[in-house]
Amino acid sequence: MSGYEVEIIKPEKKEEIFPEIVNKVRYERKANIHGACVKLLTDNYDFKEEWEDNFKFMNEDIRPHSKIFSIEDGGKLQVMYEPVSGTCIIKNCDYYGWIKSIALAAVSDFFEEYHSVHRRYSVHGSVVDYSGHATALIGPPATGKTTLTYGLLQDDDVNYVSDDWFFSRLFDNAVVVYSSEKNSYIRGDVAEVWKGFAAEVNRVKLDVKGRGIADVNTLFDGRIRESSTLKTVVLLERDANKPPFRKLDADEAVDFMVKKDFCNPHQLVRNERKFQLRQNFFKEIFSKLDVYLLNTIETPEESLFRIKNLVKR
Repeated sequence: MSGYEVEIIKPEKKEEIFPEIVNKVRYERKANIHGACVKLLTDNYDFKEEWEDNFKFMNEDIRPHSKIFSIEDGGKLQVMYEPVSGTCIIKNCDYYGWIKSIALAAVSDFFEEYHSVHRRYSVHGSVVDYSGHATALIGPPATGKTTLTYGLLQDDDVNYVSDDWFFSRLFDNAVVVYSSEKNSYIRGDVAEVWKGFAAEVNRVKLDVKGRGIADVNTLFDGRIRESSTLKTVVLLERDANKPPFRKLDADEAVDFMVKKDFCNPHQLVRNERKFQLRQNFFKEIFSKLDVYLLNTIETPEESLFRIKNLVKR
């Protein structure tokens, strides 16, 4: 679970509480998240600053597809989502990571509802690129996704696309993946595992959760890609009773994703219809690609060794 519950509210409820919420807003910033306009409205200066560093700028003339309100009223943490207008209301949150994840989840909900020939979907996972071909790492929290992503990026021939969330477009003969954020909301402890990143990570201003926005262009010395063609998916788990590495067929991979709640604790709407949309997406994507299951019970170096050859095939 994400650490918070999402309450789905109706437009009438949103209108009822809006005056109180809007009166507390001090900062407003729009972001371009994979072509969708998302507006943050908050009373938290640090959130405003992190949002600006995290996401691409969106022209103020563009009307938002979604709005994210984050305010303090002295009460407990509360997350409400009104799907008709794509409005999220977050009360008493002290962690920017949830703000940005909820924003990405709102965009994901928008794309799921916007059916067209473009067929764009989101995935809670990371992507690296090598020579125009991408490898995605997807797994539940605490299975080593970030650690392995940054391990792969120690190689000067490997390029950064995304380390937390990416968007995809399904074509008949390919799956193209896209970055979701301008910069990375990085964990400070990454430098403890991969010492080569220590100098840059130590310059990052960390928040209460030990995370902060890092300039990926500086961190990876210009090895940044906005998009790539997905070739391989590595699913991650951590289970001492299972083998460390094996290839999966499409049905096995879909079963894994279903059992792990699509490896995404930030799903704003959870119902049967949404479940079928997400299951069908992964069924199609896994039928086009090579999929492997990596059990991260070994050391980071040993796990990294198992997937390096997949990235550079």
